[in-house]
Amino acid sequence: MTSRRVAPFAFVEAPLDRAENLRDDDAALARLWAQGRALVLDGEGRAWATADGALLAPCATQLADGPDEALFLGLRGDEGWFAVREEAIDPDAGRGPVAALAPPRIDLRSAAAQWPDFEATAFAQARAVLHWRARHRYCGACGGALAYRRAGWLGWCGACGLEHYPRTDPAVIVAVSDGERLLLGRSPGWPPRRYSVLAGFVEPGESLEQTVVREVFEESSVRVRGCRYLASQPWPFPSSLMLGFEAEAGPDVPHCPSDELEDARWFTRDEVGAALRGESGPEGLLLSPSISISRWLIERWHAGT
Repeated sequence: MTSRRVAPFAFVEAPLDRAENLRDDDAALARLWAQGRALVLDGEGRAWATADGALLAPCATQLADGPDEALFLGLRGDEGWFAVREEAIDPDAGRGPVAALAPPRIDLRSAAAQWPDFEATAFAQARAVLHWRARHRYCGACGGALAYRRAGWLGWCGACGLEHYPRTDPAVIVAVSDGERLLLGRSPGWPPRRYSVLAGFVEPGESLEQTVVREVFEESSVRVRGCRYLASQPWPFPSSLMLGFEAEAGPDVPHCPSDELEDARWFTRDEVGAALRGESGPEGLLLSPSISISRWLIERWHAGT
């Protein structure tokens, strides 16, 4: 199967209309469920798929009589889309054979490289929120069990009344150049020869620009002189929002003072170009996959945009 993604990176194009105003409307949700579709995710965050790896999104009523345990993702036109945890499906409650099947599963990275924009974006949304729900079952203030309201988007503690909402962690990702070369780093555990642009999470009380300066210096000892925001990408592995920047720096000699990176170095435009064309050879540079904003930042720098 070949990719039909048209965006420069995954999870940003063709989003659902989230229809936030319907999350408290039980009657409207029931009507949407009756004619809607559902993504089914297992405990590892993988989605049901067909034998050839395409999305398997059955009619919602084949899985359950109503949307009680489902997450309402939003609308595609007039059609409602939901997400359901596989473990929550009652085979006896469905109205068709799908509920009793054990279809193939596909992980989000693989799906993003194969599926159309709409399907990959909906999968990313479902995975992020269901991951949050699976790991936030109890109140952090009093320990009481959470009940999920607002079509799955709000965790409510019946013991103390505290409300809990899905979490997104902002992180910067930055293409740093000295004017002629691009700074790339390598994390421990990556495949051999894999390098990417630098990234890190925003800390409390910190601006995005401050995060760029701090993270680049912490990871590579290179000092950023200036930066500019370019674009963002939801990155549900498990719950980040990647905020893409380009930055200028002097020709500092990189070294890695912490264990976040095992190597950081400058790469020339020719070296990056060879890697982008797949011509770097068995000992050459490998770059991030095309689904990520990191690859787009590298391609943008190489093109001189």
